[in-house]
Amino acid sequence: MRFKGGDVTCLDRSAIILAECSQGKFSEDKGLLKLNNKPLLNHVVDVVKGIVGEVLVVTSSKEQANLYGKMVSSANVKFAINVDESKDPLAGALAGFKAAQGKYSLLLPFDAPFVSRDVVSLLFELCIGKSAVIPRWPSRQIEPLHAVYHTEQGLEAAKEALASGEPDMEAMVGKMRGVRYLSTLVVEQLDPDFRTFFKVSTPLDLRKAVAMAKPRKTKRQQ
Repeated sequence: MRFKGGDVTCLDRSAIILAECSQGKFSEDKGLLKLNNKPLLNHVVDVVKGIVGEVLVVTSSKEQANLYGKMVSSANVKFAINVDESKDPLAGALAGFKAAQGKYSLLLPFDAPFVSRDVVSLLFELCIGKSAVIPRWPSRQIEPLHAVYHTEQGLEAAKEALASGEPDMEAMVGKMRGVRYLSTLVVEQLDPDFRTFFKVSTPLDLRKAVAMAKPRKTKRQQ
């Protein structure tokens, strides 16, 4: 079945989930950490189910891919290995763009458990005819790891940025033409607390995520 969103079908869409920097300030692989008895990676995978035709998880090694493959919540998840030793997000994005089959690719970090399906759907709807759709704050700071890219154009821009010694996502975006910036004021209408952009980077963040995951009390319950 082909699920339509605008003029782009589900099969034209890929989701690239970056999972190379998997330890950070934790003593164990973040991919093994659980939120509400579900691995962080699975929270992100579950968000994009039914929105994209394929899910690609970019890892730093085959061993990590095998480990995650045993716990992901969908049998349709594929893995791509980032062989770049720097493990910069841009190198991971490049590995994802190379492997992606969809015309448009959504980039997400694997430690963002509260990504909004509504926000993701809107990004895909707005990407038609654009090289990318990227959320941007009033300060003009952008969210390139919560964005949708035309896969081929993203691939070429990533290659160009890395070749010029600029290994960051902003440099890649700067080399693209036809980028559409989505104001976070619009995102706020769909995700009032900007939970989409929340990442579990530290043990304190994980404790915050546990509190955020609790059902909200209605006025009648308070």
